Amino acid sequence: MKKLILSLLVVLTHFAGRADEGMWLPLLISQNYEAMQRMGLKLTPEQIYSINKSSMKDAIVHFWGGCTGEVFQGKGLLLTNHHCGYDAIATLSTVQQNYLMNGFMANRLEEELPVPGLSDKILYRIEDVTNQVSNYIGDAYGKDVETRFEEIAKQISKTTNENGAYESDVKSFYSGNKYYLFVYQRFTDIRLVSAPPESLGKFGGDTDNWMWPRHTCDFSMFRVYANNDNKPAPYSQK
Repeated sequence: MKKLILSLLVVLTHFAGRADEGMWLPLLISQNYEAMQRMGLKLTPEQIYSINKSSMKDAIVHFWGGCTGEVFQGKGLLLTNHHCGYDAIATLSTVQQNYLMNGFMANRLEEELPVPGLSDKILYRIEDVTNQVSNYIGDAYGKDVETRFEEIAKQISKTTNENGAYESDVKSFYSGNKYYLFVYQRFTDIRLVSAPPESLGKFGGDTDNWMWPRHTCDFSMFRVYANNDNKPAPYSQK
């Protein structure tokens, strides 16, 4: 049986407070670490973001392209919203086994249900590529800036992806003054572990989701599987 992906019990978030408020990339955590310590932070910068060791960044999942999730347990257990897992639960449901309507609970690993087509991306590292992008854009103006940015972003991604081992995106920050490369690993063996009945998981709908605090069962649980090296691997029963 494949080794389950390791992660942490914590979730990446941003820290705010009066003049220090704002959203900060984990790569830049050292710039604000002293202020965050004064506000009560106990973690070290490396515990929040590290390339070579497990850190908070490893707990955050880009779930099926449109949602976020958190791996909160050492054997790959992943928590996300019910509406984020909705399509996966619906895909597995049948007239005889309507998991969407009645809910689902796997009491053993063997009972977890693989979800066809479901994949999750987990951040591997972030790299500052400002100099490389800025030098390529040069003195371009107007639409030419976007054209050159797209060209160099594709070049950087192609080099970084290592023949499909990784996926990457180059993003512009601070009105084009900084550019960062985000490198991800995509895991494709994702299995449904638990989901409440739709009457509970969807109770309140978007009104409660956006207008009021959620005191409902808006959750679903999945598990991320990996190979013996803790790397992405296709589905296997072994």
